[in-house]
Amino acid sequence: MAAGYLEILRAKHAARLLVGTLVGRLPNATAAIAVVLFVRAEGGTYSLAGALAAVYGVANAAGQPLLGRLVDLHGQPRVQLPAAVVSALAMTAFALTGLEPLPVAYAAMALAGLFTPPLEGGLRALWPAVLRREEQVHIAYAMDAIAQEVMFTVGPLLVTLCTSLWSARAALIVLSAVGVAGALSVVLSPPSRAWRSAPRAAHWLGALRSSGLVALLGAFLFVGIALGSITVASVSYADGNGGDAVYGWLMAGLGLGALAGGTVYGARQWRGAPERRLRLLVGLLAVCYLPLMLVPGAVPMVLLSVLSGVFLAPCIACAFIIVDRQAPAGTVTEAFSWLVTTFTVGASVGTGVAGPVVQEGGARWGFAVPGAAGAVSLLVLLATARLLAAPVEGAVVAASSENDPNRAVEPRFSSGDRA
Repeated sequence: MAAGYLEILRAKHAARLLVGTLVGRLPNATAAIAVVLFVRAEGGTYSLAGALAAVYGVANAAGQPLLGRLVDLHGQPRVQLPAAVVSALAMTAFALTGLEPLPVAYAAMALAGLFTPPLEGGLRALWPAVLRREEQVHIAYAMDAIAQEVMFTVGPLLVTLCTSLWSARAALIVLSAVGVAGALSVVLSPPSRAWRSAPRAAHWLGALRSSGLVALLGAFLFVGIALGSITVASVSYADGNGGDAVYGWLMAGLGLGALAGGTVYGARQWRGAPERRLRLLVGLLAVCYLPLMLVPGAVPMVLLSVLSGVFLAPCIACAFIIVDRQAPAGTVTEAFSWLVTTFTVGASVGTGVAGPVVQEGGARWGFAVPGAAGAVSLLVLLATARLLAAPVEGAVVAASSENDPNRAVEPRFSSGDRA
């Protein structure tokens, strides 16, 4: 199992790009908890902390595809590094000025979110240039999904560590500086400097002119809703079953399940079209959410949370392959950035939906929301199967030994990126 991952990491520039991207994304991964801790340290309310974090999240969701399109048009260094610097300066200004005047705090949060560099989409655009074989790129996508789970587990721990060692203000500033360093490492690498997007057709919709991509985004909106709702339901469950410690274990279990599932998924080569595979994976994801409604004691509940996360990373890794196949020529970074935005919006909607459900029906019915959202995601994939299977204008057509055991001709990587 480890051999495939080690082969990827041994490829020239691969480890640097992966680590640099993860480090560069730390400010984004830790923003919500860092802002809450800082606002509370400054004497602000939880409502204010939530509002500021929400402004950051909305601005981030809006900025990712816009910056992704600029990367496709002008290259990675010209966009990624300036965006990282502006975002870090805005977050630092927020840390130094505090909560007063309040409009300045909101403006700083909006700028920090809006200019968060699309490093995630940029890395996925680079994989086909760094790794020469298609099966290696698929393993890299799985490794990318696994690394996300690690980052979102380690990131909050780093925030609390910085806060306990220094202060919440220092945590914001330090993580912002670390984020710039990560972005700098990526954009100074030879693959990033040499990367150019394929020629693109002028169209105001950009990547969204691909109906297959829009269908995939529609399905993953509901996967995001499932993730957002499960966090709220877990808080409600933990309130009656051990408090914050149990909540932490539930979230850790979810991440552990995703880590294990993604590791196993990426360790083997899969036959058959990824669109069909994604439908199976999303169906299994929805089914594994349902046992959470049993709301047993804390220990079995943590085990169920591990089960509920097993198919998350495989779903994400499989979606990366389809995004690359569905993105119109010259829009690959923007397309991947739209997936990030869709996930972010979905998680926010899920949080908002689960709140009233938990309020009225308790944790049991709160845990019904992720299962229902997963089922709707599967229905979207089934209803749009023809769109997802249709060739994309500008896609490379070649025989795929991995995805088609009969050597049928099918679209492969659509990015057409050059390095």
